[in-house]
Amino acid sequence: MKKLLIAASALMLSLSVQAAQDPEAVYARACGVCHGGQIPTAPQRGDKAAWEPRLAKGTDALVQSVTNGLNAMPPRGLCMDCTAEDYQAVIKLMTE
Repeated sequence: MKKLLIAASALMLSLSVQAAQDPEAVYARACGVCHGGQIPTAPQRGDKAAWEPRLAKGTDALVQSVTNGLNAMPPRGLCMDCTAEDYQAVIKLMTE
C-alpha cells in the first residue's frame, strides 16, 4: 500500500510540472516586440556587445530582472505564463 501511494504521489507531481515552452514562440509573442528594435534601451536579439554586461551578472540575475521587471521592461516581460526555465531558454536564444 505504501509503495502504491508513493508511486501515485510521484505521478501526480510529474503531471503538475509545466514543460518548458518553445523559446522561439515565447520570443515571437512576448519578447520580440521590445527586443526586436522598437525599444532602444532593450538589448536586441543577437547583439553580443549589448548582452555582455548583462550576462556578466549571471543567468539567475537576468531571470530575476525579467520576473520583477527592470527599467521599461514590465514584470514577467509580457509572458505571464512563463516559468523561470522558459525565461532561461529565451535569454539564451536572445544572447546567441
